[in-house]
Amino acid sequence: MKSVELYTTPICGYCAAAKRLLSAKGVTYSEIDVMSDPSRRAEMTQRANGGRTVPQIFIGDQHIGGFDDMNALERAGKLDALLAN
Repeated sequence: MKSVELYTTPICGYCAAAKRLLSAKGVTYSEIDVMSDPSRRAEMTQRANGGRTVPQIFIGDQHIGGFDDMNALERAGKLDALLAN
């Protein structure tokens, strides 16, 4: 399975939803809290091509977007293929 990284904050409902979806699928992920480490927000924005909202989700080296984007991939049956090696 490819590595999954989420840039989040603890007060973000969409971040919680993204983590629930990944956990329900048995996917382990790395979480980067941009609220507790504000220097990581600039890194997130750069990696996400200007995306400033959380969550910002990366599968392998691919930027997925936010929760709505990942959920759309799940509904379309495409998320599992992205997660697979």
